[in-house]
Amino acid sequence: MSEQYYFDHAASAPRRAEVTEAMSRWQHGVVGNPSGSHRAAREARRALEEARDEVASFVGAAPGEVIFTGGGTESCQLAIVGVTNRHRRTHERSEIVISKVEHHAVSDAAEMMARDFENVEVRYVDVDADGVVDLDSLHETLSEATSLVSVMAVNNETGVRQPLDGVNSLAKSSIPGGAVTHTDAVAAAPWLSLPVISASCDLVSICAHKLGGPVNSGALIARNAVAFDAVTPGGGQERGRRGGTVDVAAAVGLAVALRLTDRDLVEVNERVYDYQEKLSSALSFLPGCQITAPNALRVPGTVHVTFEGLASDELLFLLDQRGVCASAAASCSSGAATSSHVLAAMGVSPERSRGSLRLSMGAETTQEEVDRLIAILSSVIFQLRAESTPAEQRAR
Repeated sequence: MSEQYYFDHAASAPRRAEVTEAMSRWQHGVVGNPSGSHRAAREARRALEEARDEVASFVGAAPGEVIFTGGGTESCQLAIVGVTNRHRRTHERSEIVISKVEHHAVSDAAEMMARDFENVEVRYVDVDADGVVDLDSLHETLSEATSLVSVMAVNNETGVRQPLDGVNSLAKSSIPGGAVTHTDAVAAAPWLSLPVISASCDLVSICAHKLGGPVNSGALIARNAVAFDAVTPGGGQERGRRGGTVDVAAAVGLAVALRLTDRDLVEVNERVYDYQEKLSSALSFLPGCQITAPNALRVPGTVHVTFEGLASDELLFLLDQRGVCASAAASCSSGAATSSHVLAAMGVSPERSRGSLRLSMGAETTQEEVDRLIAILSSVIFQLRAESTPAEQRAR
């Protein structure tokens, strides 16, 4: 089997061995329902509450503020839909304010609410050429009808960090009583200290599989006694905020992934930052290559580029043939190639956006893999450039 070079951590990180080992206890045989009273149920509940403590510590919250969910998408939907439904009951109009570069987990939930209810509207905040939220645009967008402001901590396509302190300050000071704030911290969690960067946010969404944990495992952190409606009522689990029996194995896997991430955070950041610098420098010399958001503050794990005159699908096909796993932009369920709404919001032309490539690294990435990636990608680019050059020009 040929070598595989995995540069798609932003889509899903490799499962950590410690996570698999910790989850195995809760994936076979008798796994009690944490809501029960017998011994097996008490053991499951103990494991669940220990996991809740770990998640709370990682984000900088109280254990009672942690709501386990089936992943990052459900967590974002619970925040958007739950808060807006509660707001609608006491207001004639409800406006959901989001940035133009949000993940579809946020934007689709907001747009669904606007489709389903005539008194709900989605209002979009502009970003600059690097994809950073324009705080002046946010200030102009806020109104007394604002139900919630949702701005991601780090963009999942470009790795660009957002000014959450500024966002929260405006949301709290510009509206009487302040607006509820939410941040999708899924792309931030592998790289940043969430107790620091998300301290001012009312609601925080995270998931496990971007950290080496299991898929379908996440959490919504609800600070400051924020009131919202359950999207899935029934059963009274998670203090009535999310019905249904919690998957103990998934919660344990999330907790272990967070613990390992926190333990290695400084070392991984320093090492991968060097890889990011080397990779960005090498790619900038390739013909037609442009580094995305070069002036913005970015997390170390992502290098996003565009290639003039090339198409993402042909790039990814040739990279895959040579053992490199990468992506064009955000992951989607269908795998279909669609234009990036993030790059469009940044003002990147459709022609250049067509040749986008996201290379994302993680704790497992090595210097040798980065060196091989540079060599392989360089070979692919020059091959495609040669194939697109007319034969008479190549003969000269």
